[in-house]
Parts: sequence; structure tokens; C-alpha cells
Amino acid sequence: MTVKASPRYSAAVARQQPDAVDRITSQWQDVRPDVDSSPIAVIGRVSRLSRLVDRRLTESFARYGIESWMYDVLATLRRSGEPYELSAGDLVRHTMVTTGAITNRIDRLEQRGLVERTSTDDRRKVIVRLTAQGLAVVDEVVVAHMATERDLLAALSPRQQDDLAKLLRTTLVALGDA
Repeated sequence: MTVKASPRYSAAVARQQPDAVDRITSQWQDVRPDVDSSPIAVIGRVSRLSRLVDRRLTESFARYGIESWMYDVLATLRRSGEPYELSAGDLVRHTMVTTGAITNRIDRLEQRGLVERTSTDDRRKVIVRLTAQGLAVVDEVVVAHMATERDLLAALSPRQQDDLAKLLRTTLVALGDA
């Protein structure tokens, strides 16, 4: 059994110990001091953080027998409010995947009984709706998901989390993710 360090202790250790990115930037400074490798300090950490976060979220979702893409679709429908439905096109826009990918995802979720398709007067437009089972699953998973995300951020104070969120938002908006 592993014992978790307290968030306060973890934050103190993180300030003292170099990480893998520190080693990478140091190596670049040694072999190419003429090249400014400082962007690695942010980009490298964001990249590594993304992989670590994805791993933890994957483990959390697996406890419920779903994958992250499943949660993404189910949560998008849940957040839309009653009657928990969106057009396939809206799902594409909200989940940032291709039309082909969303069709495949809807098919797989429908096979599991988590969503259902309905038609409109315009046969080209498909509405995707959470089933009662899908609603129950997403409502259960969201609680664990938020707890996992809180745990991932436990080394940061609420103020640090707020500051980081603002900085990341600024970067995302500047890159066109509005």
C-alpha cells in the first residue's frame, strides 16, 4: 500500500526537486548554449502533464467500464440540459472530433445502450440523446471524475489553480481555441 504525501509536502518537494524538463533544458544549455531553450520549460511541462493527466483519467474511467471519449460525449450531452440531446453536428463542434469519429462514437455508445438516435423532419439531421442508462452512468462518473481532477491539482493552492487557469486560458485563446 502506498501512502500519499500531503499536498503541502508535495508542493514543497516539487519546488526543491528538479523534474525531467529541468534535465532536458540543462542538456540543451550544455550542448547548444546559443539556442534559447526556455520555451521547453512551459511546453515540455504542459506536454508531460497532459500525458500524466490522461493516464490518471483513463484509470478513473476504467473503473466504470468506459473510456475518456465515452465520457466526453456523455458529459457533453448531460451538460446540454434536459432533454440531454444534441444534433450530431453540435456534438462534433463540442467534442472537437471529425464527423466520421463522432458517428463511430455514437454507434458504439448506442450499442451499449447509453445513447439513442432520433430523426427529425430533415433526414440529414440526426439527434443524439442520452438514455436513462446513459444519464445514470454519466451522473455517477462525473462525481469520481471531479474528485480525480481535484486530486490532480492538490499540490496547488486555490490561488495557484486560479492563476494557472487564467494563464492557460490566455494561451488557448491566443492559439485560436475560443
